[in-house]
Amino acid sequence: MSNLRTALIGYGLAGRVLHRPLIEAVPGIEVTHVVSRDPVRREQARDDLPGVRLVATADELWACQDEFEAVVVATDNDVHAALATTSLDLGKSTVVDKPLTVDAEDAAQLCKRARDLSVLLTVFHNRRWDSDTRTARALIAEGTLGDIHRLESRFTRHRPQVSPHWREKAASGGGVLLDLGSHLVDQALYLLGPAVAVYAELDVRRPGAVFDDDCFLALTHASGARSHLWCSLAAPWPGPRLVLQGSAAGWAKHDLDGQEQALRDGVPADAPRAPEPPGRLWTADGARNVASLQGDWSAFYRGFVAAVRAGGAPPVAPEAGVRVLQVIEAARQSSGLGAVVRLPPVQPP
Repeated sequence: MSNLRTALIGYGLAGRVLHRPLIEAVPGIEVTHVVSRDPVRREQARDDLPGVRLVATADELWACQDEFEAVVVATDNDVHAALATTSLDLGKSTVVDKPLTVDAEDAAQLCKRARDLSVLLTVFHNRRWDSDTRTARALIAEGTLGDIHRLESRFTRHRPQVSPHWREKAASGGGVLLDLGSHLVDQALYLLGPAVAVYAELDVRRPGAVFDDDCFLALTHASGARSHLWCSLAAPWPGPRLVLQGSAAGWAKHDLDGQEQALRDGVPADAPRAPEPPGRLWTADGARNVASLQGDWSAFYRGFVAAVRAGGAPPVAPEAGVRVLQVIEAARQSSGLGAVVRLPPVQPP
């Protein structure tokens, strides 16, 4: 069977550094088209992907729709919905970089459109395949920790100077809550199940910042467990990456998964990597190191290819992207009110 011919819309950090090398590492899929208005990025794509077809706009891409089967949307957040809608309408299996959209209702409508058209849609919540998340999920599944009653997760950085990048601009669906916070919320829901209530503190800490750059969220899950989540661009002390407290044991992982840095450094996604540092497990008998599972972002695209070719489930259900946005919107409401906000029950697709 021929490779899944895929168009990549956007060739900035997400498109060039993350999606392109992950796709290159997976058999059965290839990038055949790149869309970028930036002539420098188009030249980078020409160098990175010999033979790729380069176009400046999405309209130019849609005009040659017979040349590809799938689309990856790796653009500014505020155009995710429009681009994914057109892609679905053309019958293209579609990956949208997180967040799925900037609005939960738009995300829900996008999911409905995909179902109505019977076209595959998925959202790139790649950090489900981080070393810490994979290890935490395994420990939970095997019962090592007992009943989980608390999760703590941090995704913090120290960037005192406000960047001109679109992610720092409110007009482009920016802010740290939509960016790093999307990862944290998805991780909490993925590990502990649906949330029923949210309390949040969203702040602007750095001079010149126009949108949230320092956030804390407290989620209450339907199971009774609680998640405490921190995301920030104004945090000199990083804190532990992930902590789980259970009835039988506690576990902590301090180090951020190394896959993004390796990709930024130009290391191929399928190159051998050093083992991830171990986590630490505490029980009534004492403490010991626990080996960490290796992170594996390429698993997302292996799952995507399998879903397209065999008709199975996508690697991440798009409805998960809707639930992340519902929590984020509840967090904004909670911060404004200074009160806990209840979430609607999870509705079946």
